[in-house]
Amino acid sequence: MALYLGIDLSTQGVKAELIDPENPAAGSGGFAVGFGADLPQYGAPEGFVPDPDPLVRAADPAMWLDAFDLLFARMRDAGAPLGEVAGISGSAQQHATVCLRECFPRVLGNLDPGKTLAEQLVPCLSRRFSPIWMDRSTARECRELEARFGDRLRRETGSPAVERFAGPQIRKFAKEAPEAYRDTAAIHLASSFFCSVLCGAPSPVDYGDGAGMNLLNLRTLVWDGEIAAFTALGLPGRLPRAVPSATIAGGLSGYFEKYGFRAGTPVAVWSGDNPGSLIGVGAGEPGIAVVSLGTSDTFFAAMRSFHTDPDGYGHVFGDPAGGFMSLICFSNGSLAREAVRKECGLSYEAFDRVTPVPESEHLLLPYFVPESTPLVLEPGAEYGFDWASAPAEERVRALLESQILSMRLHSAWQNEAFRRIRVTGGASKSAALRRIIADVFQSEVETIAVSNSAGLGAALRAANAIGGIPFDMLYGRFCAPVSVTRPDPARKARYDRMLEAYRQLEAGRSGTAAARLR
Repeated sequence: MALYLGIDLSTQGVKAELIDPENPAAGSGGFAVGFGADLPQYGAPEGFVPDPDPLVRAADPAMWLDAFDLLFARMRDAGAPLGEVAGISGSAQQHATVCLRECFPRVLGNLDPGKTLAEQLVPCLSRRFSPIWMDRSTARECRELEARFGDRLRRETGSPAVERFAGPQIRKFAKEAPEAYRDTAAIHLASSFFCSVLCGAPSPVDYGDGAGMNLLNLRTLVWDGEIAAFTALGLPGRLPRAVPSATIAGGLSGYFEKYGFRAGTPVAVWSGDNPGSLIGVGAGEPGIAVVSLGTSDTFFAAMRSFHTDPDGYGHVFGDPAGGFMSLICFSNGSLAREAVRKECGLSYEAFDRVTPVPESEHLLLPYFVPESTPLVLEPGAEYGFDWASAPAEERVRALLESQILSMRLHSAWQNEAFRRIRVTGGASKSAALRRIIADVFQSEVETIAVSNSAGLGAALRAANAIGGIPFDMLYGRFCAPVSVTRPDPARKARYDRMLEAYRQLEAGRSGTAAARLR
C-alpha cells in the first residue's frame, strides 16, 4: 500500500490529508491543529499577531513550527500508518515570507529529534514575524515599484504591485530594518520554508507560489533580476530557485522518524494554497472555475493561455498541473456575510433560507473590511437602497447577489465562458448562495465532498509527482461532484441588468473606478 500525505498550512491552523490512490475510501483526514485553540501561548486566535494598525498582519513562524510537531504527534498517537507514506507535499498560505540567517542550512541538516523544531530553527530567523497575505501595510512600496516599472510589472509578473505580495513586503523590510536585512542570507515563502524543514535542506519555490511575489517573470519563469534588484539590494542572491511544481525537492529528514515516518521518503516541492486548491477540487485543466467561499472569497481557474487583467485586480500564478491559473481575491467574503447575519439577528439556518430572486433588485458595495477587488483600503459598505429600513431578508439577499455580481464583473478579463463552477469553503454549504452563483454566471455549480481542498491538492500533487499517477485519474477518484445546481435561463436577463447597475455603483465610489495605483 502506497499512501500520500498532503499538508495545508492555512491562516488559522495546519491540517493533513492522507490518501490511498488505490482505495480512496481508506484515506484519512481530520488531523488538524488550530493556532488559537491548540497554541494559545502565541496569542494569535485568528492566526496572526494582534496589532493596533489594522493594515499590519503578521504571524510567528515559531507557532507554525510548533503546530507541525503537534500535528505529527497527533497523527502518530492516533495510529496513522506514517511508515507507509510513499510521498509528501504541501500547500501554504501564499505571500508569507520567512527571512533566515546564514545558519539555516547547517541547523536544518543537523536537527536533533530530542528538541522541537521551533527550539532549533527560531534562532535562524533574521526577522521574528512573517507578514502574511492579510497584511496591507506596503502601499508606499507598491507605489515605488509601480513608478519604476509601470505596466511591465503586471504584464510580466502576472500582477501589478500588490500590498500583500512578498516583493513589496521584502522591500519594506529592507528599508525599515536594514541591519536585519543585511543579516538575512535567504528569503523563503512559507511553502518553500516548510518544504525545506521536511527535507533538511533548502528547498526551491514552485512556479505556483513564486508567482505571488511580484518577482517571478512568468514569460521566462526565472526571477526578474531587474525587478528583484530594485526591490531590495542583493535580493536576487537571497531567493531560492524557482522550479516546476512536479519537482522532487529531496528526501524526508531523519528528524521525523520519531513520528513513524521513513527517513528519505520523497518530498515534492510545496505550492501555495490557491494553486493547491485548484488541484484539490479537480480543476487543473481549463474550462472549470472554482469559487472558494471562505474568510475571503476567491475565484480561480486554469488558463488556456498566459494573459493578465488590464485593470490589475486579477492575478496569474503557475498551475501545478502545467501552464498558468488566474485568481481574483475578494477580501469581503464570509467576514461580510457574518457581519450582516449578526446585524440582522439571523441564525445560520435562517440566513440560508433567503429567497434568491425577489421583486427588488437591491445592491450594495460590501466593504466591511479593506477590500482587494477593487482596492479599498478604508472599509465602509455603501448602499444603493435604504439599508436601515429594509427587511432582513432583503439585506441578506442584496449582500449575496452583490458579492457574486462583483465576481462576475471582475472575472470577465479571463475571456472564458465557464460551463461549470465548483464551489468549496464553508459558505459553499449555502443552497441560496449556490443558486445565486448558478444564475448570475449561467453555469452549473458543483459541490464536491472535499473540505480541505488545499491539503487534498497537496496529496494529489505528491501522488502525481512521486507516484506517477495521472491527474485525471486522481480527479476521478477524489474530486467527483456530489451535487449540481443548474442555472435558470429565465433569470439571465435580470442578472445581466443588475450586473450593469452594479458596475455603475462601483464606478461611482470615489477611488474605485480607476485601476490599481500605477
